[in-house]
Amino acid sequence: MEFSFIGIIGAVTYSTNEVLNNRYIQALGILLGFIIVATIVYFIFKKVLLKLTLKTKTDLDDTILKKSNIPVALIIFFIGMKTALLSLNLDDAVRIIVQHIISTLLVLITGYLFVVIFDAIIQRALVNFAHKTHSKLDDQLMLLSRKTIRFVVFILIFMFVLQVWGVKIGPLLASLGIAGIAVAFGLQNTLGNIFGGVSLILDRSIRVGDVVKLDEDTSGEILDVGLRATRLRTWNNEVIIIPNGQLANTRIKNYVLPNTLARIEVPFSVAYGSDVDKVKKVVMGEIKKLTAVDRKRLESGDTKVMFTEMGASSLNFKAQIWLTSYEDRFVSKESLNTNIYNAFAKNKITIPFPQMDVHFDVQKKGQKK
Repeated sequence: MEFSFIGIIGAVTYSTNEVLNNRYIQALGILLGFIIVATIVYFIFKKVLLKLTLKTKTDLDDTILKKSNIPVALIIFFIGMKTALLSLNLDDAVRIIVQHIISTLLVLITGYLFVVIFDAIIQRALVNFAHKTHSKLDDQLMLLSRKTIRFVVFILIFMFVLQVWGVKIGPLLASLGIAGIAVAFGLQNTLGNIFGGVSLILDRSIRVGDVVKLDEDTSGEILDVGLRATRLRTWNNEVIIIPNGQLANTRIKNYVLPNTLARIEVPFSVAYGSDVDKVKKVVMGEIKKLTAVDRKRLESGDTKVMFTEMGASSLNFKAQIWLTSYEDRFVSKESLNTNIYNAFAKNKITIPFPQMDVHFDVQKKGQKK
């Protein structure tokens, strides 16, 4: 009986050792171990870390965890599969193909994880930036940036996959470089406009609704800042489309930046012999009647009437008036001109006409000088 029991134990031990030394059993054990680890990591991401990130002020970490828990678990699983295959001692040709397939999957999943993380980070940064501006260009810039990053990552993934399968990417890079140069030359103007638009929004030079002046013939309100061109509506209700590349290199007079305050200048003249102090007092009284005048600047003396020049036929003045809004500058200037004219007529202050005095020296016949 004792001999039989010992024999059973020996047989079981032998069978156990034989099973443990079986390469298929070992591979299965390794794979199951990595599956358990992947499951634990997935559980930690979804049940533990996600609850912790929900307590933070930003939702960026929540987004990253939600989109990365499955890719991380798959990466662990495929690493386990690749490790398990090493213990099977497969035929070299089969082993190489299987390892290349698994490596390709690992590259694809890793690339996807990289895109997800950076896409979430960039989206959050650009969304915060977009909320601070009123232009539509920042939204297009956000979309362009996300697409550009994805394109670059996909190119890198493709290169890594080729490298995994033993393809030499040196000649391919050279071909892509030549093709890129050709495309860059063909799209030179378009790319210049796009980068010009990007520089405009980054510098915050103009925004939708701003009133700008580009030159003596071009001024108006910005209707739209697109990715390629900017639309400006003139005071005659005409729309001018300006390429961003050209606009970025143009001197822009923005009436809205840094604030909505505006200053207008109203020149006028009176005849010689007028009382200068009386003229200033009368004009300042008309300025104070303007509803759009900035009272703080009026009290501080920034709004003033200056005697600028003793001209050829007149005494020349200039009124500098600060207004609360740039939108009132044309109406206020027209109103002030009218009021100054009427006030001068009421106070008997003469507005001279340009004139020239010509003196003739008339001499009698035969009279010498």
